[in-house]
Amino acid sequence: MDIRQLQYLVALAREQHFTRAAEACGITQPTLSGRIRQLEHELGVPIVLRGQRYIGLTNEGQHILKWAQRILEDCDSLRDDLSALAGAPEGRMVLGVIPSALAAVPPLTELLRRRFPKLTFSVRSQSSKEIERHLAEFAIDAGITYLDSEPIDISAAQPLYRERYRLVVREDHPLAARDSVAWAEAAEHALCALTPDMQNRRIIDRAFAKAGCHPHPEIESNSVINLCAYVQTAGLVSVLPEALTRVVGEGAGLRAIPLVEPVVEHMIGVVALDRAPMSPLVEMLLEAAKGYPDPLAV
Repeated sequence: MDIRQLQYLVALAREQHFTRAAEACGITQPTLSGRIRQLEHELGVPIVLRGQRYIGLTNEGQHILKWAQRILEDCDSLRDDLSALAGAPEGRMVLGVIPSALAAVPPLTELLRRRFPKLTFSVRSQSSKEIERHLAEFAIDAGITYLDSEPIDISAAQPLYRERYRLVVREDHPLAARDSVAWAEAAEHALCALTPDMQNRRIIDRAFAKAGCHPHPEIESNSVINLCAYVQTAGLVSVLPEALTRVVGEGAGLRAIPLVEPVVEHMIGVVALDRAPMSPLVEMLLEAAKGYPDPLAV
């Protein structure tokens, strides 16, 4: 058994297709199939459910996959640790980030990049549930998500900032000149919102319910950019996190107005698997989060 066999198995589970997995690994499909068969022979158990095309993994295969993911993550952490010992940490960190916190990522990653120029980042927009699953599967190194609303059961966490909410309207909307808007009043206007699978949407629904109203959005989307486009072109209103409105909400004919009655806040932070030893890059990320600029307002 060698590392490449485990890499091929993880790629197959991710791609769920022999040819795509082979292409992702830079090898031919027969080579990938042959190396996985070799792994089955060496371990003495079937790993892949075989048919005319990929069907899935056996129960034993699912168990082996978890070990393969952990072993590959440990190999990456070993390389990171050696580069850190050399005084020049390098590597690529993969971050899963809830859409409402995407605007908050650059200040955090830049704290690390200024100290360690060889670090690179891959930032993926994911729901909180996807972040939880991908952490468990070692598909991402760390996540940025809610710490106090439907929290992920992971003990390695560092707060970043408190998420607050604004009503985004077109500059010619009747509410555009207001200094603040109550949630109940916002509910009276045609609304567009994130889809219900997003935790941010569930938070907003609870805030409206606390204000005694239950609006039904005319448009739902999993894209914040799409919501802003509907506000701009169709005159709808939308509730977005304050951090995002500073990037996409104000300007271009839009206004972002603080929402009150009630004032709603939730803590956003960095989460990671609590492992021993922990990846040096993840440790550096958690440490950098302690010096996050202006933690109460991004």
